[in-house]
Amino acid sequence: MSPIVSLLVGVVVVLAITAATAYFVAQEFAYVAVDRSRLASRAADGDRRADATLTITRRTSFMLSGAQLGITVTGLLVGYVAEPLIGQALGSMISGGALTAVSVAIGGFVALAFSTLVQMLFGELFPKNYAIARSAQVADALSPSTKLYLKIFGPLIWVFDKAAELLLRALRIEPVHDVESAVTATDLERVVADSRSAGTLPDEIGLIIDRIIDFPRRDVEHAMVPRVRVGTVREHQSIAEVRAEMATGHTRYPIIAENNDVVGIVQLVDVLDQPADSYAPVASIAREALFLPTFMSLPDAQVALRDADQEMACVLDEFGGFAGIVTVEDLIEEIVGDLVDEHDLDPNPGDDIHVVGGDMPVDDVERLIGHRLPDGDYETLAGLLIHEVGDLPAVGSVIVLRLEPSLGERTLHEDVSALIVTFEVQEIERHVPSRVRIEVAPEAGEERS
Repeated sequence: MSPIVSLLVGVVVVLAITAATAYFVAQEFAYVAVDRSRLASRAADGDRRADATLTITRRTSFMLSGAQLGITVTGLLVGYVAEPLIGQALGSMISGGALTAVSVAIGGFVALAFSTLVQMLFGELFPKNYAIARSAQVADALSPSTKLYLKIFGPLIWVFDKAAELLLRALRIEPVHDVESAVTATDLERVVADSRSAGTLPDEIGLIIDRIIDFPRRDVEHAMVPRVRVGTVREHQSIAEVRAEMATGHTRYPIIAENNDVVGIVQLVDVLDQPADSYAPVASIAREALFLPTFMSLPDAQVALRDADQEMACVLDEFGGFAGIVTVEDLIEEIVGDLVDEHDLDPNPGDDIHVVGGDMPVDDVERLIGHRLPDGDYETLAGLLIHEVGDLPAVGSVIVLRLEPSLGERTLHEDVSALIVTFEVQEIERHVPSRVRIEVAPEAGEERS
């Protein structure tokens, strides 16, 4: 065979083997990157190709072993072909027909460089990136041939798989045969935060998703209206008095006994069924109250309210004392935020300046300013301010916090600075802050000598 023919044959063989390598690399990355939930949805709609792809993804470990076998074999074949065909042909052409040690070395080096470049670019990097970018299309396209390949070479792949499992078990590591496709709440929070930072997810939607993730972690104490803010009626009050109170207040009230225990609930519909001037005690039309502990999770509280067909429940602390109330509206607000009504504060004056209620939960304040606040034994912004001051703040009190950037923020942004958050107490109610102005600003850069 002439050197030119040998060179052409070698190049064609290397390109063919590289195409095979690209096939296995695309196979490896496509089936790992593909969205299984979308595959399952398509398969449920009758898409046979999606069903075949989903079947392969259920045997991820076996598929990866098959892909690795193919990549290894094709990589060895390139080295086996490049030197004798391309290297010797180039050596012969360089030396004018007679092979010499120098010409063989040069030809071998050029053959190795050529085959390595082609393998890396067209056999590894390009198919990898393409498979990740178009994972669904690539996985669907490869599913028939992948199933056939795994069926033919299944016994050999099984042998290598079992050998690897024995090595893992010798190291006291249990083999995993599938890639976990589910994500944790922490994973979702990270995805939401990254999407909001990238501008691909509106802040309002991001906040709702954050609250949905947090909802199962919260307890009733987090969502309840505390006792000091709950309107109540006494059991000896007349129906007429309660009717007049409801005309300017709420549509349902807990009924309190002389010992301050809750003895029931009165609703507007029951009051309207009675004569307007009735002097009968309100306790006579009381409904049985639903009691929930402060430590109950919010999903369990929602189920309890639904099963009892109640809009409101009375919350008891660990000592049996009346701690507050929780309503269906409170649970909804844990997800969508405060519902707008006539009692809401004025709209926020700017992106970095906010006016909020002192009873705003600390985690909502953190979402508002986009940064974690100091941890402590408090639930609300008012509690945080009292903790920082060490006393009850007065109107006009200013509390300044310097919030250091997190490790994650420093990793992503080298020039990130600390955040200065200024809290100004604007109103006081029952001795605690009820209206607070928040101003957020990055720390001013220090002058360097």
